[in-house]
Amino acid sequence: MIVPIWFIVVGALLVLIALLGSTIERLPISTGLIYMVIGFALGASGVGLLPLDLQDNVDVLEHVFEIAVLISLFAVGLKLRAPLPRGAWGLTTRLAVGAMGITIAATMVFSHMVIGLSWSESLLLAAILAPTDPVLASDVQINDPDDRDRVRFGLTAEGGLNDITAFPFVFLALGLLGLRDIGPWGMQWFAVDVMWAATSAVGIGWISGRAVGHLALRVRDDPNAPLGLEEFLTLGVIALSYGLALLVHGLGFLAVFAAGLAMRRSQPQGPTEQAREDTVERETPNTSTSSDEPSTQLDAAEPTLQPVRVVQEALVINERVERIAEVVAVLLLGGLISAGVFSTKGLWIAAALIFVIRPAAVAISLIGTDLTLKQKILVGWFGIRGVGSLYYLMFAVGVGVAPESARHIAELALAAIAASVVVHGMSATPLMRLYRKAGR
Repeated sequence: MIVPIWFIVVGALLVLIALLGSTIERLPISTGLIYMVIGFALGASGVGLLPLDLQDNVDVLEHVFEIAVLISLFAVGLKLRAPLPRGAWGLTTRLAVGAMGITIAATMVFSHMVIGLSWSESLLLAAILAPTDPVLASDVQINDPDDRDRVRFGLTAEGGLNDITAFPFVFLALGLLGLRDIGPWGMQWFAVDVMWAATSAVGIGWISGRAVGHLALRVRDDPNAPLGLEEFLTLGVIALSYGLALLVHGLGFLAVFAAGLAMRRSQPQGPTEQAREDTVERETPNTSTSSDEPSTQLDAAEPTLQPVRVVQEALVINERVERIAEVVAVLLLGGLISAGVFSTKGLWIAAALIFVIRPAAVAISLIGTDLTLKQKILVGWFGIRGVGSLYYLMFAVGVGVAPESARHIAELALAAIAASVVVHGMSATPLMRLYRKAGR
């Protein structure tokens, strides 16, 4: 009886999303919040269709969240098209490295002094909650590769990069807990988990993305060649770059992000495409373009634009798969909370992160930039926590953190993530609408 019910529930949910998606986007509420509520209702505290146990289901949960993050990181890489807004990568580095480092330090101190965790546990929790989320932040991300707005670009790229830069700190925390060899004074950690893991991942991801991108363009060089199977191309690049990076102990997430960026850069520009690029550069930086526009402007009959369509179609398909991954991941978040993996003390951490730590970290990291005060406030507000944090949490639990400690950290982390989904989900649409109307 349970199987038919699950088919009915999943089918009804997918139909509901398809029919009401555009309506929900206009409301001060995010689809992530809806999925989380539905997951809670399906869980142990609801109808019991989604019974989850943190320890028993950790392997499945880890892989589900892992896949969701991989798909999202590749999508972020595909969106970050060159030429980029002036100073965009500098802004991204300040957020993904500077602001994240400050966030980890401040959250660690808060967790130790206020919540009472040990320093090692506090570092682990801080590393788990440090990255902003590229999966749930669709309302504040760039709309398409032609979007040149610096704030949206910065938030989009930050959500991709700090999901990567947080990983070494998770490794460091696990080493301090005795679950990973970090060497004397952390030297092995720095050499292997930071330097080698990062450089090898960038190399593998860039080569994979460029190679597959160029190969796809050569195959599609015939202007009359039909498009098709881009979903295989997309998933293939993700799996190839991730697997190769893991094989050499590199940061697999970074490899996937680099592959997406490299594949985007492998796209040549024909005359029409270049003209559109020049037009965008002359327009106001905050002018956004509908995500449907690129596909309507690309004509398969033009030889110079046939290669462009390969990457555009890959991006569209990747975004659709990302939406499905988001549904599954956030449903599971709701199911875990429904199973009692929740602590009200985590709401204290959420409040500190949302209202104090994130704004302060962004303010400090953006000193000296030419962003307006309103832009800095907006960037400081949108520190959305989500699927990336869920993956890091399950990774840590799966590595072998003591069950009691793992449970406590999980309760705090899930409460903080849930609070972020609610607060940022309800504020994203109205705030970004005001930002677009204001022009800057």
